[in-house]
Amino acid sequence: MYNQATSGVQTYAKVASQTEGKRKQVGILGGNFNPVHIAHLIMADQVGNALGLEKVYLMPTNLPPHVDHKGTIDPVHRLNMLGMAIADNPLLAVETAEINRGGKSYTYDTLKYLTEVHPDTDFYFIIGGDMVEYLPKWHKINELFSLVHFVGVNRPGYPTESKYPIIWIDVPDMNISSSDIRKKIIQGCSVNYLLPEDVLHYIQEKRLYLDDL
Repeated sequence: MYNQATSGVQTYAKVASQTEGKRKQVGILGGNFNPVHIAHLIMADQVGNALGLEKVYLMPTNLPPHVDHKGTIDPVHRLNMLGMAIADNPLLAVETAEINRGGKSYTYDTLKYLTEVHPDTDFYFIIGGDMVEYLPKWHKINELFSLVHFVGVNRPGYPTESKYPIIWIDVPDMNISSSDIRKKIIQGCSVNYLLPEDVLHYIQEKRLYLDDL
């Protein structure tokens, strides 16, 4: 298990309701969160409220299977920043399953584990509209659709048609990425308002992302 203390982090097991006989409705937003920024938070909050979900869990990957992880910082920093970012929003929480498991983070393996541990829960897996066209390339994608509901967040310029059953939600478009934030930090540019103030202060205090090009 991942035992490093983190500020404000709540796992599903700690927060899930124990109501008998009622299926829980829970969202999962996966990502590297390197670092977490306001577009992540807006997406999670908007989807959670639009679908009436009990919680939306931001789930950081351990090692993304298809992304160069050279610049990915230690999980403790990403978890600490996520805890700070969600501290004032009771709808949002953090799921540490992929970091706890270690190794490469395949969505199918993680969601299979979560659905087995929480058989009374319907999971809604949130992805950006730009990712929909890549779904056929995902590991065990057909089996994954049998486990969870997929929620697509509309993105301008990307189609909303897919051979897969997807619930589409309109969210304000914000062209913000973690990679752009990292580049701005190392170039000495301002990243004010692109991420929560506490997260920015944490990055500055720990001197993160200063060699991430």
